[in-house]
Amino acid sequence: MLNVPSQSFPAPSSQQRVVAGGRSKVPLKQGRSLMDWIRLTKSGKDLTGLKGRLIEVTEEELKKHDKKDDCWICIRGSKGFVYNVSPYMEYHPGGEDELMRAAGSDGTDLFDQVHRWVNYESMLKECLVGRMAVKPAAPKDYHEEKKVLNGMLPKSQATDTLAREGPSSPSYDWFQTDSLVTIVVYTKQKDITLDSVIVDHQDDSFRAETIIKDYSYLINIELSHAVQGDFSVRIVENVGKIEIVLKKKENTSWKCLGHPLENHNSLVPKKDAGLFYRQCQLISKEDVTHDTRLFCFMLPPSTHLQVPIGQHVYLKLTITDTEIVKPYTPVSDSLLSEFKEPALPNNKYIYFLIKIYPAGLFTPELDHLQIGDFVFVSNPEGNFKTSQFQELEDLFLLAAGTGFTPMVKLLNYALTNIPSLRKVKLMFFNKTEDDIIWRSHLEELTFKDKRFDVEFVLSAPISEWNGKQGHVSPALLSEFLKRSSDKSKVLICICGPTPFTEQGIKFLHELNFSKDEIHSFTA
Repeated sequence: MLNVPSQSFPAPSSQQRVVAGGRSKVPLKQGRSLMDWIRLTKSGKDLTGLKGRLIEVTEEELKKHDKKDDCWICIRGSKGFVYNVSPYMEYHPGGEDELMRAAGSDGTDLFDQVHRWVNYESMLKECLVGRMAVKPAAPKDYHEEKKVLNGMLPKSQATDTLAREGPSSPSYDWFQTDSLVTIVVYTKQKDITLDSVIVDHQDDSFRAETIIKDYSYLINIELSHAVQGDFSVRIVENVGKIEIVLKKKENTSWKCLGHPLENHNSLVPKKDAGLFYRQCQLISKEDVTHDTRLFCFMLPPSTHLQVPIGQHVYLKLTITDTEIVKPYTPVSDSLLSEFKEPALPNNKYIYFLIKIYPAGLFTPELDHLQIGDFVFVSNPEGNFKTSQFQELEDLFLLAAGTGFTPMVKLLNYALTNIPSLRKVKLMFFNKTEDDIIWRSHLEELTFKDKRFDVEFVLSAPISEWNGKQGHVSPALLSEFLKRSSDKSKVLICICGPTPFTEQGIKFLHELNFSKDEIHSFTA
């Protein structure tokens, strides 16, 4: 669940652990909030114990620091940074036990599982002990790295190695006319779509990331000549070819495309690719409920980015000199857009439904942005695949509060693109009627498309409420989840605060729905 909803649940006792955002959380002591941690890092206190010195840390030295009051953790392996996280123990939302799992060792895998979106360099910069000591390496032939790009590059070693495990090795080429330069990516996959490729052109640097199955193929080049800001991206689906057409600023002949930048021509598992951000401008902001806003951001003209159905991005703001990052799922601008995407989708705007928490750190700052201000937006992440819709007959959506956000584009896509679909039903859990996002839109949609139906469930309704009441339960679900036929293909999508999602999945299994018939959205 991205953007924790308003659905109410019993508060945990001081000894209980709760799970949120896909990871375990513990109640923090008073004075141990994120803002308190930021204040501590700016107090001038020595948080490393090294009085400002930075050292090289060997593996042997790292292993010695594995106690709660002397806990060093390395992030990013042999080339990574080492942090003394002991001062952070009481401020860590996941609790001390989670941090101690990586004490005195490389915590990269643990970090990527539960904190991939956190800017640790900013959050822990006052705890930096130093870098891992680099082991002597065998001499390396730098001839290939220095070679200019002329469209005939040899395959990188990473590409060769990973191609044996992942997709067929992609490659690229380029050609030119008097006024245009066309970069062609050969993915060797037939299911490539426009949302599989993300292009950013900033100054003279050109970056194109293509998602191929669960891998990321990166072209990252310093162009040899200047190009105009706008460009076009075209997919030739039946052969898996991507064409990116750049406009030359001057009609001169290029002798080469440019020079390689970091990780150019690399194919790596997507989880190892890292997050790339670009600045997006706030265009509009409007109230949807008493505490939820619809934000519209404009992508830079030199960016091509379409967030795939069911995936999320990360928004990044600098708050009191610290970078804070939160995940959110983009939505459509309305549920009443006739459920038709334009032939050429306008991919220059990105919308978010975001609940504002007055006592929070991130959302009030977001709410205070003025029209024209900027926020950083990352590349998309998520594991939902539209192939799960193939031959689908019944789609059931279970949402609590702003757990509704992934369902917006799912609804749009399913009702527009799945000819086998017989019905779509949404059960929408909220605390009160005032908390229901886009209620009128949903009710109008039931009249526009007879396949769609919605049921609202309130946990704290007024006495006049005639609809369903309570929390997610086997009784509510068994009545709601009626297949079109005994053998109809079903998909159930669920999103909300983690207690809601975990309980819901448990009840669904008890009702004999299989793992393949359930998809849960979590950060």
